Amino acid sequence: MKFTVLGFLLAGFVMPAWAGLFSVTPVRIYIAPKERAVAVTITNEGDEPLVMQADLYQWKQKPDGKNDLTLTEDLFLSPPIIKLAPKARQVVRLARMNGVTPTDQLTYRMILREVPEAKPAKEQLEVQIALAFSLPVFITPPTAKRQLGCTVERLTTDSVKAICENTGNAYAYPAGFLLTNPAGEPLARLESGDYILPGIKRSFDLTRKEGKIPAGKAILAVSFDDGTSQNYDVSLAE
Repeated sequence: MKFTVLGFLLAGFVMPAWAGLFSVTPVRIYIAPKERAVAVTITNEGDEPLVMQADLYQWKQKPDGKNDLTLTEDLFLSPPIIKLAPKARQVVRLARMNGVTPTDQLTYRMILREVPEAKPAKEQLEVQIALAFSLPVFITPPTAKRQLGCTVERLTTDSVKAICENTGNAYAYPAGFLLTNPAGEPLARLESGDYILPGIKRSFDLTRKEGKIPAGKAILAVSFDDGTSQNYDVSLAE
């Protein structure tokens, strides 16, 4: 899988704005406990030279699910500054400083940032847009597993809230939700999700387009990023 970042124009600006065009693979980084380093490929897809720098953070979540990032020295990227000619590609190494095998999954974020001031000045006045994106990094021992429990609460006549708590010791990523009646007929759905780190509870809103969601017993089917799914027996009040 490859993630591409495109340059774009700021709406309403008179001055032209410019930014880079680059891709990174993989977009989700897994490091086995016995591995000391993994390869990450960065490609400059554009016609301008590109300079990138990387910052590494320990990644946790607050009780409301918002990310909580703290700079860390547990990992380092070699080289930390990436200089790419147009259409060039470079393989960098993301390495661990501590080789101890953890008992729980360790979660980090690597944020790659464009360094626009490293580009040559243009003849005309321009606005430079510094692009950045965040890659999740996981170090997962074999015993670390997600453990997700979900319930459903009514919000309105045509919408419900799925409340999911991860009591395991590895991340959960519910990628989609489908609420059905016991006969399997769809009632409401949400075709997106987000990370739920261990010890975190998050909620997701599901809406029915065809009208009211009836009260009574129902089934919440949750699909995960690894292709598996899990069903939860739930009950809805009027």
